[in-house]
Amino acid sequence: MTTFLQLMLNGLGKGAVFALLALGFVVIFKATEVVNFAHGSLVLFGGYLVLVTKDTVGWAAAAVIGIVSAGLLALAVERLLLARSRHADPFSLALLTIGVDVIITEEVVRRLGVSLPFIGDAWDAKPLQFAGVTLFRTHLVALGVAAVLITAFFLAFRYTTWGIALRAQAENPEAAALVGIRRSRVTASAWLIAGLLAGVAVLFIATQDFSGAGLSRGTHSIALAAFPAAIIGGLDSTAGAIVGGLAVGLVDALSTEYISFAFAKSAVFLVMLVVLVVRPAGLFGTRETTRV
Repeated sequence: MTTFLQLMLNGLGKGAVFALLALGFVVIFKATEVVNFAHGSLVLFGGYLVLVTKDTVGWAAAAVIGIVSAGLLALAVERLLLARSRHADPFSLALLTIGVDVIITEEVVRRLGVSLPFIGDAWDAKPLQFAGVTLFRTHLVALGVAAVLITAFFLAFRYTTWGIALRAQAENPEAAALVGIRRSRVTASAWLIAGLLAGVAVLFIATQDFSGAGLSRGTHSIALAAFPAAIIGGLDSTAGAIVGGLAVGLVDALSTEYISFAFAKSAVFLVMLVVLVVRPAGLFGTRETTRV
């Protein structure tokens, strides 16, 4: 029972990070109907900036630099590439993000070389023992940070002008434009927020507690596990992104312990396939209906 409780807590810690990444997928999709396959490269880019600046400016300042840089890179991708292809269909733009992902990822991996550095210096430390349960600091901090950020996001999404504009554009882009909502601003802000969330997520992913591997191509692969999380919850559901992220974290933790580490990644996609068979739009996604 103690082992199961420990796995649940650690799984929720991992799931909180996946939820942040899945929320980035969903925000972009709601604003543009484009699936951003470059999300993993944003994570890797933010982590690399933390790595190269932390010895000079300190970890806290480097973390801010990495988060902001990931957000600005996402904004640049949207402004310089996707905004100039606004008449292209969402599938073509999704393919464009794959090209961006390959370029950024390969360049960062080339610069990293053979090193696999950890970057979560602020909390990647000795585990805590509580009532016979081993708690990893990374997971506890991830839960706290994710709770704050997700709460702030939902408050903004619900009550601010930006949130109203995003919801209006997602519901009916033509009507939103008629009432003066500028599509370009909503889209740019969505990409910026997704990039910032990616920059936060890498601070936890590239730690000993989270993956056992430092900043590397594996970080990119871990980040892309948030895509099944977004699919499970529903690509157009912000609440679904949170549920999907936590589900992926729990499935990963339980599969690693009770089956095998190698199977854990496959288990996440297996759950995604089952959900898609039962509910093609995801658990909380909106199923489109077409009148004939």
